[in-house]
Amino acid sequence: MEEPLVLSRAALVAAEVCEVSADRFDQALLAALRAATAVLAVRARPGGAGPGRDVWRLLPQLMPELSEWAAYFAAAAAKRRAAVEGAYQVTAREADDLLRDAQAFHAEVARRLRVAPVRDRGAC
Repeated sequence: MEEPLVLSRAALVAAEVCEVSADRFDQALLAALRAATAVLAVRARPGGAGPGRDVWRLLPQLMPELSEWAAYFAAAAAKRRAAVEGAYQVTAREADDLLRDAQAFHAEVARRLRVAPVRDRGAC
């Protein structure tokens, strides 16, 4: 499924240019979520991944080899929720680490789904 991976790559590119750590963190997490959505689009059975279902809980059921990634990004999502509530401040290091990991996750999903990598087409 290419479209979610195209959107994932776009979020990665957006994260790369974000100067604010929280924004970079958010874009990186969005990129990972969109890559996971590509797996759901290809592997989920009709009716199995309805609204309100947590993608990070569904992912290991559909592709167990991505279980560690799912746990990692679920924890990042919890940090994001805390940051939105004002109870947590994302550091530049966390944002950079999450971006790097989202890039690796995107590449892993593309490889496992056998989708050719999306090439950057330059800035807007």
